[in-house]
Amino acid sequence: RRERCAFASIHQGLQSVRRRATTQLVAPSVTSRRGNSLQAAASKHHTTSMPPKAKGKGEVNEAGQAGASKWGRVKTNLKMGVVGLPNVGKSSLFNLLTEQGAAAENFPFCTIDPNEAQCAVPDQRFKWLCDLYKPPSKVPAKLLVTDIAGLIKGASEGAGLGNAFLSHIQAVDGIYHCVRAFESDEVIHVDDSVDPVRDLETIQSELCKKDLAYVKKQITAHESAKQGQKAPKLSESYISARDKIVAHLEEDKPAFMAGFTDSEIADFKVCAPALITTKPIIYLVNLSKKNFIAKKSKWLPRIADWVTSHGGGTVIPFSVEYEEEVFGAFQAGGAAAKQEVIAAHQGTKSVLPRIIKCGYKELNLIYFFTAGEKEVRAWNIYNGSLAPQAAGAIHSDFERGFIKAELCAYDDFKEHCGGKASMANLKSLGKYRQEGKNYVVKDGDIIEFKFNVSK
Repeated sequence: RRERCAFASIHQGLQSVRRRATTQLVAPSVTSRRGNSLQAAASKHHTTSMPPKAKGKGEVNEAGQAGASKWGRVKTNLKMGVVGLPNVGKSSLFNLLTEQGAAAENFPFCTIDPNEAQCAVPDQRFKWLCDLYKPPSKVPAKLLVTDIAGLIKGASEGAGLGNAFLSHIQAVDGIYHCVRAFESDEVIHVDDSVDPVRDLETIQSELCKKDLAYVKKQITAHESAKQGQKAPKLSESYISARDKIVAHLEEDKPAFMAGFTDSEIADFKVCAPALITTKPIIYLVNLSKKNFIAKKSKWLPRIADWVTSHGGGTVIPFSVEYEEEVFGAFQAGGAAAKQEVIAAHQGTKSVLPRIIKCGYKELNLIYFFTAGEKEVRAWNIYNGSLAPQAAGAIHSDFERGFIKAELCAYDDFKEHCGGKASMANLKSLGKYRQEGKNYVVKDGDIIEFKFNVSK
């Protein structure tokens, strides 16, 4: 009974420590695509709330996954990396997420150079807009995913292909931590037995050791006097963050568990911008097909307890075995064949869409839509972006010459457009409005940007 309850609560997304606070940001990096005046839309169900009031300088953020994104880059091209021991299902999951043919052989280190691909973020709003406008070009929001080769115990000291792999993890912005909770004589385990809690400890320990070596090196460089200069003056916030981070890492505890003020994060990021154990993590538990459909496993309660005691986070049970069967049916016979497989297995649906959406959200990304006769597109932006920054995602000229944004909410558009690809009804109802440079763009807004770069 406890196994089934653990599966249900984890599967529905109940978490020990949830959602980090969004942060005020500088302008994100933008793509260099050129575009005409475009439009964008938003859904209340998927809309992110206004950024919370900033904490005071001395107020400590909650320790754990909440606030992990504050340590990251403020960009629109952020990446999730799939991390874990060899043969836990990382590359197979990557193949399913990205529909690529990355090697998934049954031996350690089959993935050496990280594979990187984009996967579309599922969204019914985007599909509805495409059905309404019927444009020749349809571009959904994309999540960048990197398949990183398997780590083993001792990787931080160079075991296996350790240091190279750990450097690959430093290069991503969030982590899908994939653990194996299925038995199979055909798929070898690097430690000869299945124990996901032990595997979680192994990976965390290696990441902490890598971070500790990195932090000590960065601290020495940061605090040393440059030639002909005095040693830099260290702020109290920097010293406090430094001491907490080193103490946690020396005990094999991730840095994010320490709890930091905004000023501590800002001051220490200058010294060590590439910490691994401050990245947001989603734990993916690869079950057998049988256990996934039955919604129970002896390992789920233990994994949930471990995650709770190590800072919390999102835990998603899934099954590569079952997902491959569902996807194979779709490739062979389309949507109808896929539904037949799902119906034959107690209506158990794929969780790949949820994995993608959760990864996107953990990176603190949202998107707005542009919709017209020629194209419907979703544009990635960092949550909290102002209207000029969002315009810059289309083209830098849009941001540089920003005048205003004309927009409406997706729900309003869907409700009042009358089934027509037109804003006329919304304008007459006052649902189509103008916003200036201080407007914080909401997830899914429909915006027409006005700009002038003649000067």
